[in-house]
Amino acid sequence: MRHSYRLFAVPLLLLITALAQAGGKPCEELKSEIAAKLDAKGVKAYTLDILPVDAESDQKEVGRCEGGTKKIVYQRK
Repeated sequence: MRHSYRLFAVPLLLLITALAQAGGKPCEELKSEIAAKLDAKGVKAYTLDILPVDAESDQKEVGRCEGGTKKIVYQRK
């Protein structure tokens, strides 16, 4: 009986994980995480902006969010 439970539990967990990742992280949450990493490395005087994924920008893309519909770009001041 336990074996049959595993046959359904593992695929179900994989499906839930895939759906969660497909939704993407909220942009403000990801932007905060990136800022925290930059601050921890001692990076000063920078900006992080949230743009539509198809927006032209000279800034370096450092992440995508909200299901890949937006991007976070980095620029040193």
